[in-house]
Order: sequence, then structure tokens, then C-alpha cells
Amino acid sequence: MSTSLAGWTDELARARLHFVTGKGGTGKTTLAASLGLALAKGGRRVLLIEVEGRQGIAQLFDTEPLPYAEQRIAAVPGGGELRALHIDVEAALLEYFEMFYNLGFAGRTLRRMGAIEFATTLAPGLRDVLLTGKIKECVGRTESDGRHTYDAVVVDSPPTGRVVKFLDVTKALTDLAKTGPIRGQADGVVRLLHSGETAVHLVTLLEEMPVRETVEAVAELDGADLRPGAVLVNRVRPPRLPARSVTAAADGRVDASRVRAGLASAGLNLPDSTLDALVEETVEHAVRVAAEQRAREQLAEADLPGLELPDLTDGVDVAALYDLAEALTEQGVR
Repeated sequence: MSTSLAGWTDELARARLHFVTGKGGTGKTTLAASLGLALAKGGRRVLLIEVEGRQGIAQLFDTEPLPYAEQRIAAVPGGGELRALHIDVEAALLEYFEMFYNLGFAGRTLRRMGAIEFATTLAPGLRDVLLTGKIKECVGRTESDGRHTYDAVVVDSPPTGRVVKFLDVTKALTDLAKTGPIRGQADGVVRLLHSGETAVHLVTLLEEMPVRETVEAVAELDGADLRPGAVLVNRVRPPRLPARSVTAAADGRVDASRVRAGLASAGLNLPDSTLDALVEETVEHAVRVAAEQRAREQLAEADLPGLELPDLTDGVDVAALYDLAEALTEQGVR
């Protein structure tokens, strides 16, 4: 994979459920939101879902904490719309009782007794079953005319170290629940998550640890028969040196006299201390560029489509999310 060239594929364009994962600190919530905006272009309706309870989406869009309800969070050029949903596990369990067992009143009683917390503690996988079950319901919901309520659903997922367990827990539950609504729900979730409608995108930085986790997560997804989508390389900074000069500069071979002569020809006569600092910065920059190139080569082992997002030196606000969405669109996201 050449992460600057592969882009969004026709296969990814056919997916309707997009999970976005990544090592903590890589910007997965930011890119999940930006992907949602990009997919909503052209008059489409997209739902952005949060499952970790951090209210990261509300913070990104500078809104009040999201309730357990789908609400419009952004308009998109061309008539598109981005809605957001913060899935509350307790509310999802109550909804599950009411939907499949007609136990709305009993569910509320269970909540007062603390039984919901007990149940999710006793069976930790139940939490993920509830979350993925709600996601499936959002993906499959249709309007009276038969059209899907959402053209795409984007999920800000757990980090790479936990994402396969999160996505595959329902398959394990299928082996435990042999009949009844739980089995039917589990079967439906398994079919969706292991189908061509679902893609799991991985956010990384061009740094050793995030890249290693990304490559390992791709192998783990493949092993669980879950479909990796694209690698989203975040915070990419442009190189400031010609490619032919990087290796020598990274080894510390920078000719200070040539730098001085070049600056002098431009009318800049700098003191030795400033020149030394410039040379030191050049070496540091070259070391970083060389390391990033090695990271790209390691990512190529994943053999996935790749997209690159620029480093936002002024931080991330709502306007920046739209800028990142535009960068995704330019690389074929649709």
C-alpha cells in the first residue's frame, strides 16, 4: 500500500457501516466525525455513533452532551445531514427488554434495583452485545417508502487493542444462546458485521507504536473474518528537504558552510549560534522524515487502501472537521 495514492475504493463506497478505530491519541474520534461529514455530502443522511461514554463527539462539535437519541449535529453542503447518537448501555438494555420481551415496566424496575449494572458486570460481553445490537438496528432501519433511514452509519469505536473483541462478542454469544430473541439478534449482528456492508477503518500516525498496533489489528481483524477498510494516516506533515538529501541529513551530514552561503546569497547573515540551531533542526527534521518513510513501508504490509490527513497546527474545531472532510472527499470518499 502506498498510503498517499491508494485512496477510497469502489468496494468501500458500497459499505454502509463504517467502524473507525485506532490507538489512543491518534485522533480516531476526530476522523470518525470527519468521515461522517464526508459521507454526508451530496444530500446523504449519515449517523455518527459513540459507544465509549466519553461524549467526545459533543466536545468536537462544541454542543451539549448527547442524549440517548439521534439528533442533527451538522449540516453538509449539498443538502446532506449528519446526526449523532451517544449509546447509553443502560438505556439500550431497557430498550432491548421492551423490544424483544415487552418488559418496559420490568426493565425500569430492574434499573431501580441496580440489576442492570449487575447484569453487565456479571456478563461483560453483554455490554458490547447491546451496543452492536443498537448499531445494527440503526443500519437496518427503513422509512415508509422502503429507503434506509441512514445512507451510512459511522461508529467511533473502541481502540485497536479492543476493537476485535467488541465486534466479535456477538459471535461468541451465538454459541451460548441457542434459541429465542437473543439468538435471533445475535445472528443478525453477526451477519451484518461479517458482510460486505461493514468496513473497519484504522487511524494511525506515522510513528512506530501506532503503526505497529495498526498492522497487528489488521491481522487480528483478518483472523476474525472481519473486513479491514482503509488506513487513515493522521497529522501528516510535509517534508521540507529534497528526498535525495534526507539520508545524509538524518546521519548528521549537513554542510554548515553551504547553508551559510545559501543564506548569504538570499541576503541573510546569521550569527553562528543561529546557524548551528538551524543545522540541528535540519538533522532532527531529516530523522523524522526518515522514520516516517519507514512507517509507510511498514503500513504497506497491511495491503489496504490508504488516505492521508494533514497536521492541523491550529488545533481541531468545527471548521477543521469540515476541512478534514474535504481532504477525505478529495481522496475519493463517497
